[in-house]
Amino acid sequence: MLHEDVVAHLRDKLIDGVLPPGSRVPEKELCAELGVSRTPLREALKVLASEGYIVLLPNRGARVAKMTARNMEELFEVCGGMEALAGELACHYATDAEIAEIKALHDRMAEFYEARNLAGYYPLNRAIHEAIVRATHNSVLMNLYENVSARIRRARFVVPMPPDHWRLAMAEHEAILNALQRRDAIMLSSILKTHLRNKSEQVERAGFAESDETPVPAATARKTPAGKTPAKKPPAKKNQPAKSEMERIP
Repeated sequence: MLHEDVVAHLRDKLIDGVLPPGSRVPEKELCAELGVSRTPLREALKVLASEGYIVLLPNRGARVAKMTARNMEELFEVCGGMEALAGELACHYATDAEIAEIKALHDRMAEFYEARNLAGYYPLNRAIHEAIVRATHNSVLMNLYENVSARIRRARFVVPMPPDHWRLAMAEHEAILNALQRRDAIMLSSILKTHLRNKSEQVERAGFAESDETPVPAATARKTPAGKTPAKKPPAKKNQPAKSEMERIP
C-alpha cells in the first residue's frame, strides 16, 4: 500500500469516528489490517498529526486528538468563511452544467429527506457543498476547504439530527439552490454562512466537543487593544435562512 493510501485510509477512520477522539491509535492492529510495517504507518501518523487529527506522544505512541469547544468554534468560523466565499465565486464562475449537477444532487438528497433516510442524505449533503466549492474553479480554496471540512465532519457521527434541525437544513438547502440558480452571489454567500453557523450551534448544544480545560496560550489568544472593550459577536439570526429566501420555500 502506498504512503498516500495509508494516510487516506487512516484519515477516513478518524473522520468516520472509527477511531474516536481521545482513543489510543492501535498501531499493531492497523499494521496488520493495512499490510504495512511500523515505519510507513508512523510516517502516516506524522502527516495526520500535522493536520490536527493525531497527537504524537514521545515513547507512548499516538492518540486521536480531542475536539475542544474552542477548536470546533474556530473550525466552523473558518469553514463558514470559506463556504461564503465559495458561494460568491461559484455564482460568477460555475458553468450551467455544474449548476445542473448541483440541482440533481439536491433533488436526490430531497428524496432521502422525504424517506427520512439519514444514511443516504449525508453523502449527498456533503457532495453538494463540495460541488459548490469545485464550481469556484479556485484550486487554493478547494485544497483549504478539503482539510477544514474533513475535520468538521467528525462531529456528524455523534451529533443527533432532530426533526426540526433536519427540516431547517433542507429549507436552507432549498434557499442555497435558488440563490445559485439565480447567480445571486451576495444572497448565496449570506445563506451559506448562516447554514454553517446554525450547524455550529447545533454541535455546541449537543456537547460534541469537550470543555476547554486549559487556558489559551498568550501567543494565540485573541487580543484587544489597550483601552478598548472586547467587541461582542453580532447576535446570530438563529435557525433562519435569509428572509427573502425563506419566503420562496413552501
